[in-house]
Amino acid sequence: MKIALINENSQASKNAIIYQQLKTVADEKNHLVFNYGMYGQEGESQLTYVQNGLLAAILLNSGAADFVITGCGTGVGAMLALNSFPNVVCGFASEPTEAYLFSQINGGNALSIPFAKGFGWGAELNLRLIFERLLAEPMGGGYPRERAIPEQRNARILSDLKTITHTDMLTILETVDQDFLKETISGAHFQEYFFANCQNQDIANYLKKLLS
Repeated sequence: MKIALINENSQASKNAIIYQQLKTVADEKNHLVFNYGMYGQEGESQLTYVQNGLLAAILLNSGAADFVITGCGTGVGAMLALNSFPNVVCGFASEPTEAYLFSQINGGNALSIPFAKGFGWGAELNLRLIFERLLAEPMGGGYPRERAIPEQRNARILSDLKTITHTDMLTILETVDQDFLKETISGAHFQEYFFANCQNQDIANYLKKLLS
């Protein structure tokens, strides 16, 4: 599984801590992690939590990532932003049990974490445990197990509803403010990671044209 990490500007200074804990767990599960920043470096392209949503949607809809880890101060803004896009089902977790239950019951493709609220002593340990429980078992297995079939059915219904209520990703890219979009994909490693992993040629072509 290809996992993308995205941090917005207010929590960029914690990127290295988050990445280290995520990569440690992902390596044990043979998952790949791509750190799209922000990295907390001077002069880098800024990302708001709204842009986190747009960037996550680009990665997931293009196949450049299979799962996104993101967040903001409270984790709520980023979750709302991601869920406003098609084919993105983002949960929220402040502790390991929430991450596990989201993984098993909802089987989504993104998780938002609060990186300011409650981020104190033992924060890196809490992150590692969140990632361990999130990736402990294949997504959507159900919890409790006897509820697996109706939970999987509800997840499919939600996915079908999102295809009705959301515009397709390419149309969004063509319609959104182009300066806002360009700033969103101007991170230091975006082109290196994205174009090597993107599986949607139409999206790739559009973004290449925008960046040229």
